[in-house]
Amino acid sequence: MSDRAQPGSCRCGAVSFEVRGAPLATFACHCTGCQRMTGGAYSLSSLYPRERFQLTTGETILGGLKGANRHHFCGSCLSWIYSVPEGFDAYANVRSSMLDNADEHRPYVDMFVSEALPGAQSGAPKQFETGPGEEEFVALMGAYADWDGRVHA
Repeated sequence: MSDRAQPGSCRCGAVSFEVRGAPLATFACHCTGCQRMTGGAYSLSSLYPRERFQLTTGETILGGLKGANRHHFCGSCLSWIYSVPEGFDAYANVRSSMLDNADEHRPYVDMFVSEALPGAQSGAPKQFETGPGEEEFVALMGAYADWDGRVHA
């Protein structure tokens, strides 16, 4: 992906945003918390440095458990737009399905497959029973940058 701006928005359009360039990595999280927040088998996300993520219209409200991981939602349609994981304030974990070009954000990592619903698979090449450790996470970002499955726009 080039350094071009990639727009996205919530379902109703009250909140819009843009990201720039390629994500650091893409994920499918199968944890029961994500299952319940999405109403689906897993959540899809694309991790960006905060300086490459910007709200362009509207404001978000905090939702989910409102704890250490801050989950940002549209206050009107309640679409889950992005999260800021605890200890990772320099990053925005954007819901890939909120991006206009979501098809360019195939998941590279399946996390919490130990909690996955039977038959729910994302097709991600990397699998973790829980989440990757800090050292693994850094290596994953480097490997993602070289992954042939990324769409290069």
